Amino acid sequence: MSRELLVVQRARKSFQTGKTKPLEYRIHQLKNLRRFISERQGDITEAVRRDLGKSENGTQLFETLGLEGEINLALEKLSEWAAPRMVEKNLLTISDEVYVQPEPLGVVLIIGAWNYPWAITLQPLVGAIAAGNAAVIKPSEVSSHSAKVMEELLPLYLDKDLYPVVTGGVSETQELLKQRFDHIFYTGGSAVGKIVMAAASCHLTPVTLELGGKSPCYIDKNCDIRVACRRITWGKFVNCGQTCIAPDFILCEPSVQSQVVEEIQKCIKEFYTDNPETFEDYGRIINQRHFKRLMALMEGSTVAVGGASDESQCYIAPTVLKDVTGDSKVMKEEIFGPLLPIITVSGVDEAIRFINEREKPLVIYVFSQDNKLIKRVIAETSSGALLANDCLVHFTVSALPFGGVGNSGMGCYHGRYGFDQLSHLRSCLIKQLKMEGVNSMRYPPHSAKKLGWARFFMLKQVNVCRLRRMALLATMAGLAAFLVQDEPWI
Repeated sequence: MSRELLVVQRARKSFQTGKTKPLEYRIHQLKNLRRFISERQGDITEAVRRDLGKSENGTQLFETLGLEGEINLALEKLSEWAAPRMVEKNLLTISDEVYVQPEPLGVVLIIGAWNYPWAITLQPLVGAIAAGNAAVIKPSEVSSHSAKVMEELLPLYLDKDLYPVVTGGVSETQELLKQRFDHIFYTGGSAVGKIVMAAASCHLTPVTLELGGKSPCYIDKNCDIRVACRRITWGKFVNCGQTCIAPDFILCEPSVQSQVVEEIQKCIKEFYTDNPETFEDYGRIINQRHFKRLMALMEGSTVAVGGASDESQCYIAPTVLKDVTGDSKVMKEEIFGPLLPIITVSGVDEAIRFINEREKPLVIYVFSQDNKLIKRVIAETSSGALLANDCLVHFTVSALPFGGVGNSGMGCYHGRYGFDQLSHLRSCLIKQLKMEGVNSMRYPPHSAKKLGWARFFMLKQVNVCRLRRMALLATMAGLAAFLVQDEPWI
């Protein structure tokens, strides 16, 4: 019997005791998770530094602050999210209790990614805990130092049976995928996403796939190009370009390409100095395999900015590429590194065609002062998200669902969306053993008269909240009429 099977069995057995059902228990675990992040910030920072060369401030900004925000929101809103949700009725069910009750799915498998090894792994865990599930946590083996810290320290804060951490590589992940889960939450590339989905299909397990793709960035020639390039430079080169929602490539008209290159070059110098290799807030490529992959992607394109590299340190400078076409090597896969190709198009029409000829991206970026142009891109394209005049920041808004569409993924999370994604929204109807005369229209024989009444009662929707408001208004009107009547009422 494999270690992975034993872990899953133990998690399921613990879940079946019902200990995760009370909201008080979920709140206690969420508070412990928040305490873990606070008390172990130093261990987390050191692990991320060793994995990705990220600074202490960068780790807090891009890993732990968002996690704390998600936990705080869940703690504040949990009783609201978990409460029965009233729905509209029809006349046939007007006297019944009809509602949706969120309930835990069971045992969830969370497979994290290496580029943000804490935020991307533990944010789904917040939703899993809030929804009352058990969760098996599988951090990426690529970010090995973070995985080790998570394995050693997280069980000191969370229930080790309900929320075990399983480390290891491909073989351990494959063994986990053989087990039956009630939901699988995977973040990573589309190739592995297909493997996860195929494994889940053996047990009819639902999946959330947070993938990526080549997120385009269109720059309108009439916008403030200086500001646009400043925001694009930040969004692209954060975490050394290893961000699933980073702008993958720029689309702009030939007349502004030189200005775009010039402004991005200025911003790289401003953000990372003349020598990014020695700057503490510029990270490293995760390993040499990815370093070699990225260096190969530059073949056939002209380096306009940057291009310096050091394989021994897994360092690649912030790099801008020009003379790029849709057939260039760098356009064949998601870059996931500090390379920014520029492709020239004749205008927004060609940009939209270029985007629509390819797989649906995780996000589309548009920089323009023309609101009609922005709304047109929204109307005529499809993506997981669309962000105008900035980069990445939609990830920080818990009120927005975060997820992809098509090749960039399925399902979403953040805030209430994460709670709902990892809950079963159970339909409940409670009827009394009364009003059998009305109910009899359902029973045979089915006459034309019965059918007519059934049509009326079943198709007429009733907004109960509206009826209550109308009844309250009628009561208040009656009371007002009584108070203003002519006769003295002293």
